[in-house]
Amino acid sequence: MAKTWATLGVDLHLEPNGSGGLRRGLTDALRDAVRGGRLAPGTRLPSSRTLAADLGIARNTVADAYADLVAEGWLTARQGSGTRVAERPVPQRTPDTPPHPREPGRPTYDLVPGAPDLASFPRTEWLKAARRALAAAPHDALGYGDPRGRVELRTALAVYLARARGVRADPEHIVVCSGFADGLTLLGPVLRGRGLRSLAVESYGLDAHWNLLERAGLRTVPLPFDELGTDIGESAGVRGMLLTPAHQFPMGVPLHRDRRAAAVDWARRTGGLILEDDYDGEFRYDRQPVGALQGLDPDRVVYLGTASKSLAPGLRLGWMVLPPALAAEVVALKRGGGWSSGVLDQLTLAEFLTSGSYDRHVRAARLRYRRRRDGLVAALAAQAPGVHATGIAAGLHAVLQLPPGTEQSVLRAAAWQGLALHGLTRYRHALSTAPRQDALVVGYGTPPDHAWAGALSALCRALPSP
Repeated sequence: MAKTWATLGVDLHLEPNGSGGLRRGLTDALRDAVRGGRLAPGTRLPSSRTLAADLGIARNTVADAYADLVAEGWLTARQGSGTRVAERPVPQRTPDTPPHPREPGRPTYDLVPGAPDLASFPRTEWLKAARRALAAAPHDALGYGDPRGRVELRTALAVYLARARGVRADPEHIVVCSGFADGLTLLGPVLRGRGLRSLAVESYGLDAHWNLLERAGLRTVPLPFDELGTDIGESAGVRGMLLTPAHQFPMGVPLHRDRRAAAVDWARRTGGLILEDDYDGEFRYDRQPVGALQGLDPDRVVYLGTASKSLAPGLRLGWMVLPPALAAEVVALKRGGGWSSGVLDQLTLAEFLTSGSYDRHVRAARLRYRRRRDGLVAALAAQAPGVHATGIAAGLHAVLQLPPGTEQSVLRAAAWQGLALHGLTRYRHALSTAPRQDALVVGYGTPPDHAWAGALSALCRALPSP
């Protein structure tokens, strides 16, 4: 079992051995952590339910491992006090041992932006929705079906997107895909077939998306960026653009209302097309929600959304709301060889949306992520006052502004602290003329709840001292 288990909210790796099964591997790893002093006496361990969910194993396996170690005297378990490391002598560090010795390698904490807390996936409610959806599904739902996706999901999405994101959607013009990248893969050849040779993109973004467009034969041209967001005025000579207007990735600012109007005016004047990536529109904290750009002109804006941030990327569920003429071309391409997401997951998401479970989940997640965001801001103020967080009014990540010339050294320090972390430079387009900035892009959605405190402490240790 060559798998590293990290956690318990402290700077600790659990390395189970390769024999004896899950229970023995976990028992041995915990025993070694206590024996070596990495779990101090009195440390309260996560509940068996919490640790099992984080490790992706059965709760009984964790409970049995805890019971074995209680019987051996390594742990104690008392009603109301939980499971703790027993009070016993532990080896002390020698004076010349660094306080946090670590070789760079497999990270303990993942602060890379782009994913939610997978441990908080609503398994119980999703399972209930799946049972209801499967019970109600007609037999023909299990066939090859419509290349646009199941009508139940397209209908539910049209209602939800109109209500929550201001999208003007007809189920006939929605195409279900396997995520944003899959949507771009479908759109690339269609745009190329319409005569497009280049596409304007934001100065900061994901190179994976730019590469998909380049492989479709579309050259990407970065637009200038300032405090108002992307400068649409510099889009001469292109007939399409890719934007994240509600919450620019990774800078975190919404596109200013004047720039939004300018983008739509540009599309109408030139006959151009805007691809709107609304990757985390549900998550906002200190501001009113910013509606989708598509609502201003559904004939000139392709709206792309996904369940990757609100639920989990592993579902492989995304959607495009397309202008009527473009919808026909995308459907024809998809019918000729594209694949939709699994029918059962589509039916389950439709039920999840219509039953209100999705709204309840998003509200709970919004509160959880806001608390993490607030904890990050408070920790910076207390431990790294020279580092300022921006782009924090919405979303699942923050940009930490660093002193000039320090980004790479901070990333090296973060690696020694066991952090998976990206610098802002990673997201800068190679042809961008925007001023270079030293900053970190910190995803605070990814760690499970019990590991967030440890991740935050490790991050602050890696930041420059005041």
